[in-house]
Amino acid sequence: MIPNLNKSLEEGLKVSALRGEGHGLYLEGSICDIPCLFLVDTGTNITLLRADLARKLNERLIYTPSNMTVKTATGEKAKIQGKLDASIKCGSRKFQHRVYVADITDSCILGLDFLQKFKFTVDLEKNEIRTGSEKISLFSGST
Repeated sequence: MIPNLNKSLEEGLKVSALRGEGHGLYLEGSICDIPCLFLVDTGTNITLLRADLARKLNERLIYTPSNMTVKTATGEKAKIQGKLDASIKCGSRKFQHRVYVADITDSCILGLDFLQKFKFTVDLEKNEIRTGSEKISLFSGST
């Protein structure tokens, strides 16, 4: 079950890492029609967008209090700069989802909030992710 992100957002933001460093599984897609490599991260409870990409989007950025941060499993912290409701395309499907903007290395990190909300299944044995009847290949590599 996903924690209620609205209840204690300031206290509960967690990511596994601020950078995938090429060790994760990636998915090709787009965010607000800009091509993007998404790091699929089941250890992250929110979906994150890199700050420089957020500035390129025409979507309206909602600024957040400056004291909001995400914390990694290793204790690293990154300030949340804002949030926006974005159109995320994976495979042939588009999804509307709230993403949080922070200084991260990867273009975008798809977190558990997104994966569970839209009923994605990650198959590590086949290196694919499924949504509905569609299968999308995952690949490892550096961004």
